[in-house]
Amino acid sequence: MPVILKELADLCGARIEGGDASALIHSAADIMAAQNGQVTQLTNSRYAGHIKNSTASACFIAEGFAVENVPPSMALLVCADPEISFIKAVELLHPAKSYRRQISPQAVLEDNVALGSELYIGPYAVIGKNAVIGDGSDILAGVYIGKNAKIGRNCRIHPYAVIYDDVEIGDNVIIHSGAIIGAEGFGYKFRNGAHVKVPQVGNVVIEDNVEIGANTCIDRGALGSTVIGMGSKIDNLVQIGHNNKVGKHVIMCGQVGVSGSCTIEDYAILAGSAGVADHVTIGRGAIVLARSGIAGDVKAGAQVFGSPAKDKKEAYKEQVAISKLPELLKKVKVLEERLSLLEKDE
Repeated sequence: MPVILKELADLCGARIEGGDASALIHSAADIMAAQNGQVTQLTNSRYAGHIKNSTASACFIAEGFAVENVPPSMALLVCADPEISFIKAVELLHPAKSYRRQISPQAVLEDNVALGSELYIGPYAVIGKNAVIGDGSDILAGVYIGKNAKIGRNCRIHPYAVIYDDVEIGDNVIIHSGAIIGAEGFGYKFRNGAHVKVPQVGNVVIEDNVEIGANTCIDRGALGSTVIGMGSKIDNLVQIGHNNKVGKHVIMCGQVGVSGSCTIEDYAILAGSAGVADHVTIGRGAIVLARSGIAGDVKAGAQVFGSPAKDKKEAYKEQVAISKLPELLKKVKVLEERLSLLEKDE
């Protein structure tokens, strides 16, 4: 969706310095790849050296950001928050795909399905009995939505995602392909030499503005609900066990695993491959660094690392100490040899 640079700057809250304000911008690209007709951003001084050879037509930068060797043909788009302004530009230049409002003749709708207005339901989607789909939502090809499930307004469920019975999904939720929402939790009791299955009869509640990545699994509660709070963002290949309570605006990166009955408070961040034992509370705003193992509660605002995880600074000191062990062992061996010689002389 091409736009004149002056219009783009106005829409993104930026002022133009240099370049050609009448240039036509057709797309966005990163600082190392952007060419004529494209807009880019520079927010990290580590990449400042790339600007002198760039042929991009425009570049978003922050007020007061020092940049040298700007090509004469490049306009600088100076603004308070170049990352957010660049996001607005990308959304304008690369609008999200829209679907013609229709219900495919290949879709299967069971009895008593309640459909809102302005919907898209793709081929081979299956909507279970008594399900509710809110206004403006997109249910793409091959999606399965179970009985009594509720999907809010302006949601997008990508191909082959599975929403089990009784799941409740709020407004403006995005669920990517292959995600499984509401499968039975992993609960067993060992009796008489066998694992006895604990019935999983709860559901999953996903609040507004949540995004769930591809192939992520969120298990239903054994009793009650597994809850994902408003605005939380969950990456691909994440496992969230039964009866977890995930707060608002939580980030979970790829391959995170959370056992059952945990509480993840608002604004917490779980970095890639972090693992959380059951019945653990991770406090508000806490950060669990990548590949950490959480066996106990994490205080609000803490930053933890390692397995078992501990305060980041302490864990880093231990890592440094461990790296020095080979050298230390050599010194100990030399000292042992010297001590042995002294003992012989006696």
